[in-house]
Amino acid sequence: MKKLFLLVTAILLSFQGHAQLQTPQPSPKSSIKQNVGLTEFNIEYSRPSMRDREVFGNLVPYGKMWRAGANQNTVISFNTMVNFNGTELKPGSYAIYVTPHKKYWEIYLYNDTSNWGLPQNWDESKVVASLKAETHKTANTQETFTIYFSDLHNDGGNLVMHWENTMVKLPVQLPTQELTMKNIEKTLNGPTANDYYAAANYYYESGNDIKQALTWIGKSVEMQKGKAPFWVLRKKSLIEAKAGLKEQAIESAKASLAGARKAGNADYIKMNTDSLKEWGAM
Repeated sequence: MKKLFLLVTAILLSFQGHAQLQTPQPSPKSSIKQNVGLTEFNIEYSRPSMRDREVFGNLVPYGKMWRAGANQNTVISFNTMVNFNGTELKPGSYAIYVTPHKKYWEIYLYNDTSNWGLPQNWDESKVVASLKAETHKTANTQETFTIYFSDLHNDGGNLVMHWENTMVKLPVQLPTQELTMKNIEKTLNGPTANDYYAAANYYYESGNDIKQALTWIGKSVEMQKGKAPFWVLRKKSLIEAKAGLKEQAIESAKASLAGARKAGNADYIKMNTDSLKEWGAM
């Protein structure tokens, strides 16, 4: 009996040492993705609920900075330039902090996103935008803190934060027309030197039509007007060699070797040297 008791105790202790109890989180984590025009936004935040508590002016005091959510800092990311209510920001990820007041919120975008809640030591140099947004009282009560985008159009919309009976809208403007015009111009002007290089490289590596690969790599080099990098010239030499154009391959390999030496790239120096020896040029 004593041995059985010890065995059961050991098993229970083993479970206690390895089991991880999972329970519901009071402020569950949420992630939203929103495309606006040609910009992709991503917001990661935790969502506290009211639970019969008075929020603004009590749970979240007026005049005191708040993490705009719960747990780890709320983070917004975007992949193009974005103008927040007159302040332009580069693509990247930023933490959102707010200081609520009755009639407006001060909203801060902070370029350090690694904090759990508020930064232990606030660094003003990390504030990339300091904005104000008026508060709006809503007829409906929002039980759980919510961030979303509204009033969307090609050139922007509003970033909305809503909790209890308080809502703020932060206008967002985007360079959609500028980005679209660049895309149109690029498409109408045809492939770039990199596009031709990528196509030629794929054909060479996959054993497709070597004559077509030769045409494309030639266009890539031609478009770079004497400034083709050594790795492009290296690929040109290999394609020419495979196409039976030994003299051209040697010429391209020598140009690639010169560029690799200038850049101090030992790998390409060796590869070009080996090829030139193989082709009887060294």
